[in-house]
Amino acid sequence: MRRTEFRALRLRALWRGLLHSEGGSGDRIVPPTGITAQLTLFSAGAMAFLAVFALALALASGRLAERWSSELGQSVTVRVSAPAAEQEARAQAVLQILQATPGAGRPRLLSEDEVTELLMPWFGPDMPVAALPVPALIDLPIAGDDFDAEGLRLRLEAEAPGAILDDHTQWRRPLVSAASRLRVLGAVSLLLIAGASGAMIALAAKAALAANGQVIRVLRLIGARDITIATAFVRRFTRRAAIGAAAGTLLGMGAVALLPDMSAAGGFLTGLGFQGWGWLLPLLIPVISAAVGFLATRWAALTMLGAVR
Repeated sequence: MRRTEFRALRLRALWRGLLHSEGGSGDRIVPPTGITAQLTLFSAGAMAFLAVFALALALASGRLAERWSSELGQSVTVRVSAPAAEQEARAQAVLQILQATPGAGRPRLLSEDEVTELLMPWFGPDMPVAALPVPALIDLPIAGDDFDAEGLRLRLEAEAPGAILDDHTQWRRPLVSAASRLRVLGAVSLLLIAGASGAMIALAAKAALAANGQVIRVLRLIGARDITIATAFVRRFTRRAAIGAAAGTLLGMGAVALLPDMSAAGGFLTGLGFQGWGWLLPLLIPVISAAVGFLATRWAALTMLGAVR
């Protein structure tokens, strides 16, 4: 119990030291410039820059999963395969069945140009699609909750041989699963970035403490407490982490803003950005970086001070 109370008091003393502008004698032993300052600023800025893109990836993947699930779940497709002489008649018969289906919207038979456009990514623009035995495609929107895909599939099998219902489940599940995994990957990347940033700040703080080991011994001889010395290091490195992360976050947000929006090409990479309130989330990165810097430097400082006697 006494050890827990001592740690709580020590943590409160560190926070009080961070809130004051004067660091006392311990603040003078922290190099205001030099390699440790540059490394801390650079690492915090670089990690914040990467964190912005990891956050953008996580948010974009979430939007992508929702969009794919929504768009592919709003309609079904019916393929009508028949000899060329009978295909038109069978397509019209299937249209009549679909028009009488509960919960279904107005079916639409895709034109030859629309079918050609759908097949172009696979066959290329020069392939004579009209000469191929391409089935007729009917787009059927889902208008109500009473739509029964399995019941419609069985009815088509019985009344319209050659008509196959495709509810896009085969395509929707792997696409949504892939987008969801990308979102998890983005979240894991944020955790790894935070851990790497904390490790680099801790190493920089240990290097600064080791370089001032003799000064620390002298300060102890004249009555300076470990908490005073640690507070100076924690304050300095926390500020460096916050400043570097703020600069990296602004640069990352500017880079994301320069990416094309989704209307430019409609692909996944064109949607890699922030929307609406999502632009406020990167502003939390400098705050989190400062907290990581505080915890990493506190651990490094107290560990090193306990070793230096």
